[in-house]
Amino acid sequence: MVTVVLFIAGGVFVDRKADTAPVFTLIGVALALTAAGYQLYELSRVGRKDVSPGPLTRQIDRVAGRRGSGADPGTGRGDEE
Repeated sequence: MVTVVLFIAGGVFVDRKADTAPVFTLIGVALALTAAGYQLYELSRVGRKDVSPGPLTRQIDRVAGRRGSGADPGTGRGDEE
């Protein structure tokens, strides 16, 4: 959410300073959607053991105290039953 607001607000700011509306606002929207899409993609990979973590996923693991690097308490229960 912060990424989207920053890119769009940055585009609006540059457009106001350069008097080029809506060029940079639209560029900001495109960059915001690209960044938000990448973040969503990375978040969909959190906790998966079959893929290597990307930069966002590594940061989440670091903030979470590397809880994701150990065994997941819910993993394996369904396999045994």
